[in-house]
Order: sequence, then C-alpha cells, then structure tokens
Amino acid sequence: MKAILCTQFCEPDDLVLADIADPVAAAGQVVIAIKSAALNFFDILMIQGKYQIKPPFPFSPAAEVAGIIDSVGDGVNDLKVGDRVVASVGHNGAREKIAVAAASVVKIPDHLDFDRAAGCIITYGTALHAREDRASPKPGETLAVLGAAGGTGLAACELGALMGLKVIACASSDEKIEFAKQHGAELGLNYATEDLKEGLKRITAGEGANIIFDPVGGKYAEAALRAIAWEGRFLVIGFAAGDIPKMPLNLALLKGCDIRGVFWGAWVKKNPAKNRANLEKLVQWAAEGKISSHVDRTFPLAQTAEALKVLGGRQAMGKVILKP
Repeated sequence: MKAILCTQFCEPDDLVLADIADPVAAAGQVVIAIKSAALNFFDILMIQGKYQIKPPFPFSPAAEVAGIIDSVGDGVNDLKVGDRVVASVGHNGAREKIAVAAASVVKIPDHLDFDRAAGCIITYGTALHAREDRASPKPGETLAVLGAAGGTGLAACELGALMGLKVIACASSDEKIEFAKQHGAELGLNYATEDLKEGLKRITAGEGANIIFDPVGGKYAEAALRAIAWEGRFLVIGFAAGDIPKMPLNLALLKGCDIRGVFWGAWVKKNPAKNRANLEKLVQWAAEGKISSHVDRTFPLAQTAEALKVLGGRQAMGKVILKP
C-alpha cells in the first residue's frame, strides 16, 4: 500500500511517498481502509521534531481517519467488514490502511461523508473537552476565540454558540472573521489591524472576556490575558504561532483569573469512555448539521507536503483533508 513517510525530522517537502506492507489486524484490532485523513497544525511540529510526542521512524503524519473496515482481528464482535467508521490514531493516518484498536473506533451514520467525519475528532474533541471540563462556562458569558477561522478555533466558535455563549471571533483578516461569523461567532476582532487587548476591552465595554480560548500563543496570549474579565478563565490550547509565551503571573493575581491547560490527548488516555461518548456525540451532531466540520480543501496523498504548507501558512479556514 502507499504511505507518506517521515524517515527523519524534516520539513514537509522532505516527506516520502513509499510502498509498505499492508497492516494485519491483531487480536482486538481492526484494519481501516482510509478514505479521508485529517491534518492538524501539530502534524508539522511532529515531523519537525518540535512536538511533545515523537513517534519512532518511519511514521506518517495525520492523526484522525475515516474509512471502511477492511478486516477484523480475533475478539472483535461489535464491528464488521464494511462498517463506516472514524478513529483517532495519533499518527500514521497518511496512508491507505491502518490497524487500530477496535475500542478506539466509532461508527458513523451513512449520510455523513468521510471528509467531514474525519474532521470531527481532534478539533471538536478538543473544543468540547475545553467547554465541558475546563471552561466552567455560564450561559451568556463572552468567549473570545483566537485563531477563530482555523480548525480548532472554528470548532470552539460553533460549540460556544451551541451552548449560549457570546462568541467573539479573533483572527488575522476580515475574511476569516466573516467566515467565523457564519459558524457561530457574534462579534469579530481583526488583531492584524487592531490591538487585541484594547479591541477585546472595547467589544466587552471594558469588562473583558469571561473565557479566552487560545490555540495560537505567541505575542497574542499575554495581550488576551490582559483583556480577561474578573474571575475569567484563560484556556491554553496550543501554540500555532510557534512561540510558547511566558505569562506574567501577576496578571492572574490582578484579574482573579485562572489559566487552565487543555491537553485533549492526555485527557483521552485518562478518560477513554468519556472520550468515546464525546466522539459518538460529535459525529451525530455533524450528521444532523449542528456542527459544520467544515472542509477547507482536500489533497491526494501524493500532495501531503502541499497540504501541510497550507496549514503552516495559516491559509486554511476549517479542515485540510488527505484522500489516500
């Protein structure tokens, strides 16, 4: 089968399209014939050796897949060949087939396409975990989402609106803000043309945002924290800007606020049953149109480098999908 391989820490152009052996389902596993594999910004960091998880070489990027079960191993009774499924796989999604633990697989409705199904897992899983387990939200509170047009940001806008929050989309262009407004945001702030701290204070009439959802980091994190409301919650999602900010802790004291980490991957390992229930909920919401799981564009497997560069250049609004 065909696979995109990272054989050493590298840039997207250095990835290799290779032929490798088909996987075999061990006991408790299934093999998925992958129809769609969703990419995330951390895939770039992973192949560069800058991510906290460093798989052994060679490995493939892409951590979330959707497809059809090709074979099942011993002891698997609730899944069968031909079932349409999704799974979070950590890495190795950029290939034609993958063997995964049956317990990590969730069936998808027949009317949910594979591209949107693949995009439900990590970004929406992260946003849902942030919403339900870390943000302590109250209806009517303000939620400021940085990087609002990206995959995770868009998911946060949609889920925030679903639960009755007043969503402020913060992004680097008016086009991205308008896009986020089509997906749940009520207000927008272009932090390329307006100071983020002053803009958030202006929009909230000086009160500040109750919840800040930050998958960007870099120079924007401290500016956003300075515009948080009294007893607000600052959610640390990731660092798409590249730099991990060093936050002045006196701000947490002066604002009476919390800085809360949202590490979905670690939470999944500690709460597998809750995560599975969340994923089942998300694919159903996607099938019902409650969340968009919007696909920005798709690429064939051979163009994985180009797909990753779209993410690296912050050009995507929604998910970028590979089609093995």
